[in-house]
Amino acid sequence: MKRKLLALIVTICSPILLIAQQTLVKGSVKDVATFEPIPGVTVTIESSLQTTLTDALGTFEFSENLPLGEQVLKIEKTGYITKRYPIVIKTGKTVDISDMTMAIDVSDSADLFTITLSDDELNDDTSASDNISGLLQSSQDVFQRTAAFEFSSSFFKVRGLDSENGSVLINGIEMNKLFNGRPQWSNWGGLNDVVRNQELTTGLAPSNYTFGGILGTNNINTRASSYRRGGRVTYSSSNRSYTHRVMGTYASGLVKGDWAYAISVGRRWGNEGYQDATFYDANSIFASVEKKINDKHSLNFTSIYAPNRRGKSSPNTQEVYDLKDIRYNEYWGYHDGEKRNSRIKEVVEPILMLNHYWDISDKTKLNTNIAYQFGKLGNSRLDYSGGANPSPTYYQLLPSYALADPDGPDYDTAYQLEQNFLNNGQIDWNRIYDANLTNNIIGTPNAYVLYEDRSDDQQLTVNSIFSSEISENILLNARIDYKNLNSENFAEIMDLLGGSGYLNLDSFDNFQYDLQNPDRIVGEGGKIRYNYNLLASVVSGYTQALFKYNKIDFYLSGSLSTTTYQREGLWQHERYQDNSLGKGEKLTFNGFGAKGGFTYKITGKHLLDVNAGYITKAPSLRNTYSNARENDAVVRSIEEEKITSVDASYIFRSPIIKARITAFYTKIEDANEISFYYADGISSFEIEDNDSSAFVQEILQGIDKKHLGTEIGIEAQVTPTIKLKGVASIGQYTYDNNPNLYLTSSSFTNENGIDFGQSNLKNYKIAGGPQKAYSLGFEYRDPDYWWVGATSNFFTNTYVDISPLTRTRNFYLDSDGLPFNDYDPEIAKQLLKRERFDDYMVVNLIGGKSWKINDYYIGFFASINNLLNKTYKTGGFEQGRNANYQELKEDASNDTPVFSPKYWYGRGTTYFVNVYFRF
Repeated sequence: MKRKLLALIVTICSPILLIAQQTLVKGSVKDVATFEPIPGVTVTIESSLQTTLTDALGTFEFSENLPLGEQVLKIEKTGYITKRYPIVIKTGKTVDISDMTMAIDVSDSADLFTITLSDDELNDDTSASDNISGLLQSSQDVFQRTAAFEFSSSFFKVRGLDSENGSVLINGIEMNKLFNGRPQWSNWGGLNDVVRNQELTTGLAPSNYTFGGILGTNNINTRASSYRRGGRVTYSSSNRSYTHRVMGTYASGLVKGDWAYAISVGRRWGNEGYQDATFYDANSIFASVEKKINDKHSLNFTSIYAPNRRGKSSPNTQEVYDLKDIRYNEYWGYHDGEKRNSRIKEVVEPILMLNHYWDISDKTKLNTNIAYQFGKLGNSRLDYSGGANPSPTYYQLLPSYALADPDGPDYDTAYQLEQNFLNNGQIDWNRIYDANLTNNIIGTPNAYVLYEDRSDDQQLTVNSIFSSEISENILLNARIDYKNLNSENFAEIMDLLGGSGYLNLDSFDNFQYDLQNPDRIVGEGGKIRYNYNLLASVVSGYTQALFKYNKIDFYLSGSLSTTTYQREGLWQHERYQDNSLGKGEKLTFNGFGAKGGFTYKITGKHLLDVNAGYITKAPSLRNTYSNARENDAVVRSIEEEKITSVDASYIFRSPIIKARITAFYTKIEDANEISFYYADGISSFEIEDNDSSAFVQEILQGIDKKHLGTEIGIEAQVTPTIKLKGVASIGQYTYDNNPNLYLTSSSFTNENGIDFGQSNLKNYKIAGGPQKAYSLGFEYRDPDYWWVGATSNFFTNTYVDISPLTRTRNFYLDSDGLPFNDYDPEIAKQLLKRERFDDYMVVNLIGGKSWKINDYYIGFFASINNLLNKTYKTGGFEQGRNANYQELKEDASNDTPVFSPKYWYGRGTTYFVNVYFRF
């Protein structure tokens, strides 16, 4: 009987004893000033890489695969100073480190640089504005911080890749546009206080939210309960994109009835940025409301409205910069005594989002989201169908044109053109109005009109994200996603500029844009030039398994997607009567992705991290249709893009030094690129009136690219107050084949276009920022809450974007299809030599101070970029105007070529000042 009783007691008590002997690390994190719990803090046991987040009460817990002995617990969150706590973990013991405190990061540097990055994304429509690939703000990695903060002004691209290769999400909803694959940063611009809560993965590293791209994933969390309770008011001043900024933000935390809310409003404005006439006008409104239904269910609603308008700036030839300066902008002129910019970009795309969070159990969660985004994106410009080109940099208005006279340099005319450009050199709005008023009197349509290229999108996104700890070693993530886009595309008259109406006719080729309504006269608010819809839908899913053990962590992930596109023409174009009106062929692309990787923990300080992946994906809408404005022709032999990528990193971490060295390789295959420009010297009989000039669409098809290089980042806390850092990005990004090139144009007799065969691009460096970048810097943080930092950044291997057409047979063939009689291969080699920009160094300074008065904070910080006022080119492109050997040779023989490349220059010395009050 005693034995049976003892067995019964042991049976009952064993689970209790096991629980009592379980090894645990738990605790909580609170604000040092208010002692309120801080949710969303990342807590890491450094030697094991085990990571968790604090919950709404600021608590956390580790219970599985814990490393024993002396360990370091790190707590970090954007906007707070990172702290590290030494702990000792023993078998069967509980480490309770409750009420750890975090202080607000008085430097607030993430706020400073997020502003700059977001605003620069609005600069223009070229790839040069795509200046920071997939990074909205800093991560804890010194390389990523430096790339975002120090390299962005030089249009540096991480691993040489565009932002379409990274995924940006808000509450698990992907924000990358279906049109070009890139996120539209301005959709949440000016809301810095409420987009701080971010989880960023780099490269192919696994994300809990999506399969992601080869540049990583950035998920912005706007859940109302995740914000620290309190408010903040900020005023900023700058001479970069805008002059003034005011923001106000307040978060309630979890209040009575288990509600939470967060609101933020802001305004940014300025009559002029660094470039002439680049005005800025933006407002931002954010609201997030959450209701915690019970311990398992919570609903959150987020709305974002951030309309913005800004004047754009122009790329220019070196001749123009030499006559003016790097601030010069050709897009504006004085009108009624004020600067009026003809090129205005306006983005108004509100976001509505509903998120349901379901904690099925302690280890299993389901997050279901629905989002609707709608609104417009517009880019204005002047049309001169009945008048002279209004551009002040039109080639016939510059001195180089007179100096290149075939009969010999005309110095008198060149001098007159030079003086006129120096003294005026801007759009003559009065002449434009006079021309339209004259036409109005004689009863003819407008000579000029200001119109806007519009895209009015409506997109619905629905997804579910599943996460479950299958066992103490295995975490499973899965996601299913549906997107549906209806994009209306048209041109709309904004201003008749004193005229009576616009004739909706192609003045270059005399084709009717809308054949069913010929010779229509259109007034303000009417549609002109083109009118069509783009319809798209995407169904995708992914699953991922992560395995965590004492010495090694690894993961496997796979994705599938089906993408459909269709163009619906609302007008019948006279040149393309059979394939412009109505719905075109429905296109379907199937995508597949597989990736995996591991982290091997050699010791607590030394780690090896390896990732590899293979992805096929649909081409973007932009690169699918050769000229969607006129017809539904699809790029020939189009297929999915293929991407192969691998990277390997050695990571070292100690209390003093943190370092990472990464080698990477990426191969992109079967990509397409479409460009639009006016070309002279096309060697073909297939142009109307046997001309050799036309406005063309250049389709570069089946492009292969190779990206390889090394990333190095190291930072050392040499004293409690002084930190040193060094970063290097050493890349080589090249074309890896000779893709096919063909042109289409309404001026061609063959509507299918002209095939020029291969464009000899293999081994040419890919343009788009410096391929090599280096940074050295220091930071001093005084215990009395002031700090200062400085960095020197060196950039090299930056190239002009080449003209693919001049690298085809068109370059050496005459209009009769035979080579030019005077063709000299050696001269041709010099003519086609690729321009490499000068190397340059940029020095930046930053510093600040904060004060705590009772429970309030007042802070100030400022930065000076390009302290030494270094002048440097950040990008540029060869003009496609001189398309053959004879024309390019003739132009190059002039002291100042008429059609030389156009460039962008970096800003000179600029400043940013910020003052804030927290309560």
